Amino acid sequence: MLFNRPEQIKKSPDLSDFFYVWLKRTVGDLYPELFSTPATPKSNEAIAELPLLRGMSKKKASEIVKGIKTKEHFEAMLKQSFQEIHHVLKPDGIATIVYAHKSTEGWETLINSLLDSGLIMTGAWPLHTEMKARLRAKESAALASSIYIVARKMEREHTGFYSEVSVDLKRHLNEKLHRLWEEGIGGADFFIAAIGSAIEVFGRYEKVMDYEGEIVRADRLLSDVRRIATDYAVRQILHNGFSGEITDLTRFYVLYRWSYGAAKVQFDDAHKLAMSCNIDVADEWGRSRGFVKKEKEFVRVLGAQERKPDDLKNPSELIDVLHRVLLLWEKSERDEMVSLLRDSGYCRGEAFYRVAQAVSETLPIENKEKKLLDGFLAGRERLRDEVRKEGVQTRLF
Repeated sequence: MLFNRPEQIKKSPDLSDFFYVWLKRTVGDLYPELFSTPATPKSNEAIAELPLLRGMSKKKASEIVKGIKTKEHFEAMLKQSFQEIHHVLKPDGIATIVYAHKSTEGWETLINSLLDSGLIMTGAWPLHTEMKARLRAKESAALASSIYIVARKMEREHTGFYSEVSVDLKRHLNEKLHRLWEEGIGGADFFIAAIGSAIEVFGRYEKVMDYEGEIVRADRLLSDVRRIATDYAVRQILHNGFSGEITDLTRFYVLYRWSYGAAKVQFDDAHKLAMSCNIDVADEWGRSRGFVKKEKEFVRVLGAQERKPDDLKNPSELIDVLHRVLLLWEKSERDEMVSLLRDSGYCRGEAFYRVAQAVSETLPIENKEKKLLDGFLAGRERLRDEVRKEGVQTRLF
């Protein structure tokens, strides 16, 4: 829904009303007390409507549209719901919570609400619940999984110190991440599953504090989780090697492709992924010749076929050299490609080809970048021989 002027903003019809009116016609006489209102009651809905608005700042929209439900409203309602679950559960009782949201902001809301409710998270597992071919998944980074969180009503330890909790968190996460990887959980679902697993450690305590006396909340937890998951994923994507031989920018490119493929994503998700690689995504889209582009509130990472040859002159970054090589390979400019690989020095090690292979494995068969990568990799041994021969001839003369 797009709004160009403040006076155009209005709340859209709720999907619940569509089903409500038909249910009222078919079974309303059987349950008259449930269908006594013209439409569904909405004042106590635990939703956040504000992020659905487009075309103006959220702050301005919340002032103009009276009664619109904000993130704060959603978090308060969610906390109240979890507290009620805690209230009605018997000691050691179990509650199962299903959650499917890919944004870090959404997870911050869920985690803070759960931690404040008194429930202890004892398990979190991803289950594939969405069709890959559904319309929502086209050209987007939609999740394929929902996270099933098991929570219990039991005694919690009063206070945990973050220096000690973070050690447990890293150990616990590495064990869970290994299992998730072996079960084929990948991309954005991998990071979301890691978040769910981290709650198991964090939720053992009524509060977690650092040595400065500050209470550690979900935003700091998620930052650490993403960093741990990023390190693990890079090692696995590059087949347990060479992760220390690539720069942060190339690491970000590989992780973005593995997480989101060629899809564009919300700025917040791209920003958090970049931060885990020590990259500021805003700085990168500020580079006129870079591969990161901003499109309104979305971020896209350009493939080799989307970049201009003039933007890749004299490249030094591994991913830029790879993109330049792919464009030269496509045009059969072999001599220039051999010279670039020799001068850059990337032909001497395996990391360059391992990154190319890793990116190829993340993309669907019909993707143009994958086709370029597969074609280039198919002749890499012959290409290596040509680079070595040219290097010898250069030294002789």
